[in-house]
Amino acid sequence: MKAIILAAGQGKRLLPLTANRPKCLLEVQGSRPALEVQLRALAECGVDEAVVMVGFGASQVEHFLASNPVPGIRVRTFYNPFYAQSDNLATVWLARPEMDDDFLILNGDTLLEPAVLARLLGAPAAPLTVTINEKQRYDADDMKVALNGGRRLAAVSKTLALDSVDGESIGLMRFTGDGVARFRDALDEAVRRESGLSSWYLSVVDTLAESMHIETVSITGLWWGEVDCPEDLQVVRSGLERLEKERQAPVFVAPRDARAEGR
Repeated sequence: MKAIILAAGQGKRLLPLTANRPKCLLEVQGSRPALEVQLRALAECGVDEAVVMVGFGASQVEHFLASNPVPGIRVRTFYNPFYAQSDNLATVWLARPEMDDDFLILNGDTLLEPAVLARLLGAPAAPLTVTINEKQRYDADDMKVALNGGRRLAAVSKTLALDSVDGESIGLMRFTGDGVARFRDALDEAVRRESGLSSWYLSVVDTLAESMHIETVSITGLWWGEVDCPEDLQVVRSGLERLEKERQAPVFVAPRDARAEGR
């Protein structure tokens, strides 16, 4: 399985932290930057190839990847020369040559525990599966989703009416089977529109939902976070620190005699 990681943006809402450094290289887990944390989670879940879409600070990202290989996963970069003039639909459109088989898309600012990836990868087969989180309240910046009975996606947009919202897209999805070709074709059509360069690629998913069966998988209760602003960065660092402590905590196993007495 291949993952396409969208990390071409400038991260302007994180200025001045991103004045001279791409957002994906900001440290989020000790000295580990976001990109390394993502690659380690992908490798842990059996994803053996990643293509990092780069733009702003591309040479820094490439130098980091060359100097810090992650065991178990092959990593390449793909440059978007239009990163300063476009939104992520153009970045995803440029990645079409990499969409030659089943693949994942992961936003470069989305951090998550490996269990989130495992849940998506273990979900029933579907042309497209969108990973969603459910919560009590949604704000204007959430990429909100509406479902059409069961787990089928009806719509995805930041502007959905709040009374129709069933969750939010976390920036992680899986394409399999004929969903790969249908998504590539829809990207071609979308980028030709006047608004193409200023659109999010999820607008393509929203359009596809009208004619294509798109499943969702809920990861509610599992940890994830995204880094859009300095406050998010602190939340993500705290979350990853907690997860690491939980992973390292010793598991208590009762002595054999004590276990026998408890039966």
